[in-house]
Amino acid sequence: MSFGKRLAEQVDRFGPFCPGIDPHAALLKAWGLADDVEGLRVFAEICVEAFGGQVAVVKPQSAFFERFGSAGIAVLEDVLAGLREAGTLSLLDVKRGDIGSTMGGYADAYLSEASPLRADAITLSPYLGFGSLQPAIDLAAETGRGIFVLALTSNPEAAHVQQATYAGRPVAAEVIDRVGRLNCAADRFGDVGMVVGATTGKQLADLGLTDALADAKAPLLAPGLGAQGATFEDVRRGFGPAASLVLPASSREVLAAGPVVADLREAARDGNEAAR
Repeated sequence: MSFGKRLAEQVDRFGPFCPGIDPHAALLKAWGLADDVEGLRVFAEICVEAFGGQVAVVKPQSAFFERFGSAGIAVLEDVLAGLREAGTLSLLDVKRGDIGSTMGGYADAYLSEASPLRADAITLSPYLGFGSLQPAIDLAAETGRGIFVLALTSNPEAAHVQQATYAGRPVAAEVIDRVGRLNCAADRFGDVGMVVGATTGKQLADLGLTDALADAKAPLLAPGLGAQGATFEDVRRGFGPAASLVLPASSREVLAAGPVVADLREAARDGNEAAR
């Protein structure tokens, strides 16, 4: 089954909320864990136990595992395997983007059936040119996986690139259009999603992009809830006709409920209720 169809089934079952697994130093400390590989492993195991089989999709942030080197990557492999065993979709936040054979290498690392780091979907940056993503697009289609392309992110410095005009149109508009072409045969969720910050509602309206987002049939990962200031109401208003495609994402706020598994599960359930 394609990624988009699997995602739709899971969202219908659990709701669209996407908790993150972001084991940064401050959270490890808040959970009473050491900022080392053993602390990382305990943190990760608690998150997999709490979220696995309880939500539609979970977003591990690769950087917080990579900072521990090969031992951290081994923990990330276990996280991805644990989510697979629980039947929960993994959306690995790696934001890779390169050209040619290098992009092909990234695709093999995260989207190949043979890779121990394989995820159900990954985030990618199109800002070396949308065509540079083709190796990942092709392999994801071959293996039934998804990709989420950065479109309009909430960090202030992104505007200089994403909202710049080329041939009279915002660069982000071209990204949205290209994703829409890839999803043209989809019924609900296409296999190619986008990352659109939860705080970008005003920019979406000012740039006239809300209808294009809805037409692209892309699942829309919307990070920025809670700690970054966005609310579910901001998403509903700001995304307009595309709101039904949004996967509201939160990491720091939901993880602040830990380290007790039951408390994390309750926070995730609350997120899904608010998202609905």
